[in-house]
Amino acid sequence: MTTLYGISNCDTIKKAKKYLTDNAIDYTFHDYRKDGVNLAMLSEFANHLDWQDLVNKRGTTYRQLSDEQKQNLDKDSALAILLEQPAMIKRPVLIHNGTYHLGFKAAQYDEIFVL
Repeated sequence: MTTLYGISNCDTIKKAKKYLTDNAIDYTFHDYRKDGVNLAMLSEFANHLDWQDLVNKRGTTYRQLSDEQKQNLDKDSALAILLEQPAMIKRPVLIHNGTYHLGFKAAQYDEIFVL
């Protein structure tokens, strides 16, 4: 089973979805905006991926945080902010056969799916 997590209008998500479709890989897409995000999901992500890697520091949402928020960011505060601002979750999160992966590069997916 494969699940892709992200936001549907994200360019990286579009590339990941195209890759999966072009390679006939069945997957479920979970859109943070339509399907929601909860603390249990984020905690599960953070149990398998480094919580610091989950924070998209390149996006405008992160840049809008105060300097104090950025400096005092720890796992708990990061998860609380990600819960409030799902656009700040680095995308995509891919779960394939119980293994968690972050980001999209075709070569990375080639290794995951051994095409």
